[in-house]
Amino acid sequence: MTATYTIDVFSSLDGFGTATGDWGGYWGKQGPELLEHRLALYDRPQRMVFGANTYRAFAQLLASGADEAVYDEWVTRMRRMPATIVSTTLTEPLDWPDATVAPGDAVEVVGRLKQESAVPLRSHGSLSMNRALLAAGLVDRLQVTLFPVITGQTGTGPIFAGAADFDLELLETRTLDGNIQELVYRPTLHPAPKGAA
Repeated sequence: MTATYTIDVFSSLDGFGTATGDWGGYWGKQGPELLEHRLALYDRPQRMVFGANTYRAFAQLLASGADEAVYDEWVTRMRRMPATIVSTTLTEPLDWPDATVAPGDAVEVVGRLKQESAVPLRSHGSLSMNRALLAAGLVDRLQVTLFPVITGQTGTGPIFAGAADFDLELLETRTLDGNIQELVYRPTLHPAPKGAA
């Protein structure tokens, strides 16, 4: 049986994953429902999959002596999950309790993990890696948590910039804290126009 692979991203309404300026984490919009729901997402066994840059960002954020405010309970639970870090530059040991480095191409690594893993696979962030996995047809679920902000002047990390074209089938939707939307889709590569090279 093939393990499911879920991309999990946070986004502003205009498609950015992060922002500069004084927004703060979650663009300052988190509430108790969001945090409880995020914690519940990590209640069941899963394997996390990160690219090297996202792993480095998490490791830096969660390093000893980091601000305790970054330790939301769901992040702590996610960090306890087994993780595969796709990287040609990192070496073990990593600053993550149960992480292994998988050198090589992300498409090959995740294709193999989908065949071998006894638990679902989940990736939070890792934008460029996940755009490649989307294009290769390896993503089963795309979970977008949409925060009620537009970051036209300060947005960074455009989530789908440079991605292929996809049709999305809506599988689930929920509203959290009255103004945050979680949308879960099944992506399908949109066919190229006839006659396109």
